[in-house]
Amino acid sequence: MGNSKKFTFNLIVVVSLLIICLLSSYDSLRSTTSEFKELFNGKNLKGWYTYQRKPEPTSKVEGLKMEDGKYVEPIGLNKDPLNVFTVVQNDGAPAIRISGETFGILVTDQEYENYHLTMEFKWGEKRYPPRENSKRDSGILYHSVGKEGVRGGVWMRSVECQVQEGDVGDLWCVDSTTAQVKTIQLKNKKFKYYPQAPFQTIDMRGDRFCQKSIDNEKEKGEWNRLDIYAYMRESVHLINGKKNMHLFNIGQIVNGKVEPLTKGKIQIQSEGAEIFYRDIKIRPIDEIPVFF
Repeated sequence: MGNSKKFTFNLIVVVSLLIICLLSSYDSLRSTTSEFKELFNGKNLKGWYTYQRKPEPTSKVEGLKMEDGKYVEPIGLNKDPLNVFTVVQNDGAPAIRISGETFGILVTDQEYENYHLTMEFKWGEKRYPPRENSKRDSGILYHSVGKEGVRGGVWMRSVECQVQEGDVGDLWCVDSTTAQVKTIQLKNKKFKYYPQAPFQTIDMRGDRFCQKSIDNEKEKGEWNRLDIYAYMRESVHLINGKKNMHLFNIGQIVNGKVEPLTKGKIQIQSEGAEIFYRDIKIRPIDEIPVFF
């Protein structure tokens, strides 16, 4: 066998072994379902609590104070007069239905650190003011700390994996969180995740937002798989198995200084649109998987 043929053969062997190792690593991570803890029991919202801000005037909530035709107080903690958060049967399986009628959050009782969070979501039909003519919107807010309502009258300080039509995986730094992301700058001056680019700090001192790299959402009416890997000060967003956001040096700004942020509660948003979530579960990890 000539030198060039030997080189080609050896290269094919090396590449094949690398692919096998990566696939085996991925399969082993996905197959260890026994390690997962269910965050949704399929029966009720045990393990979660709710918080809702002031509803829109188009919603009727008896006993809630109004002035000049507008509500002046939030619905608040663990009150759901409009049944925004319910458990239903959808496509033959239990799911959490979030109507979207008020801006609110479904929040885990517990904090989580160093984990792989996975779930499925599917858009519904209904939309409500003030977003009745906007993209359907929700979101997964992780590393959530502090009080409810510090941002937008409802959200906790957190890091958001955006769940919005065409934008699933986008990053929002909610309140005073911060992260570094490899980005390019678009013509509209917004930042977009690009793995080969230099780091850019995303937080309230500049732009809280960074666009994901690819759109891998399925057609409306289909279920999508969303995964978040979070380890130490690093996290990865995946939509239907494809990575589209990678964060480093996650923190929160306290008294002008950046403090590490590695854990917190998980919030699921109600934000003007009907959406269904199911198969919500979490498991501990001791690293961000190498294939990311």
